[in-house]
Amino acid sequence: MFVGATGVGRVVERTVELMKEHDTADIRAHGGIDVETLQRYLNFHFSVSLDLFGAETSTNAANYFAAGLKGRFQEERREDDHLLRHAMRAVPEATDAGIGEREATALASLNETLREDYVADCRKGVDRWNRSLAEVGVSLRLPHVGFNRRVGTFAPRRVTPDGRLLTEPAWAAGEASWLPTDADRVFVEGLMVGVRERGKMAGWLAPPARGINTRPVDFEYVRT
Repeated sequence: MFVGATGVGRVVERTVELMKEHDTADIRAHGGIDVETLQRYLNFHFSVSLDLFGAETSTNAANYFAAGLKGRFQEERREDDHLLRHAMRAVPEATDAGIGEREATALASLNETLREDYVADCRKGVDRWNRSLAEVGVSLRLPHVGFNRRVGTFAPRRVTPDGRLLTEPAWAAGEASWLPTDADRVFVEGLMVGVRERGKMAGWLAPPARGINTRPVDFEYVRT
């Protein structure tokens, strides 16, 4: 997570610089990515990544764990029998009545355990970005784990970033404010231009703290 979080952190840092320089949150005209756009992309990438862990409970996951082919994050640090034969845990459950929990075996719930550890790691990254954004009085936030999901208990539901169940028409009305739009994608793609002058950066990206192998950022790595 560190490499990706550091890269996004440089985007956030540049956003803060432009907001302070121009005294406005609308920095698109100045070549930066505004916080609202960052939030929509965060919502998207976080939610689709959660689907990669699979459904909340899985017989396959249990079998792979029992066979030694699947483990939990930092398995060696966990203070249990590492067999999970009798352990239970709560997993999310979404119904027409609302979002709640149900009990399931810890062995069958390995996907959910891994997903929770991933969410915790993501939260650390967002907290780091928010320390920069605090300078301009704004912040980013992780959406609810049920937002924009296509796998598991949330797949048939429409859930807002703050965890409210919606009807399909209500979702359609709000989707453009929660997820990247076609206009967002055109804008971001338009920023993707090459910068070849040594020591210079694209206008939407802050320079790294140091260059490769602790060299200066403007070090002449390649001579032509």
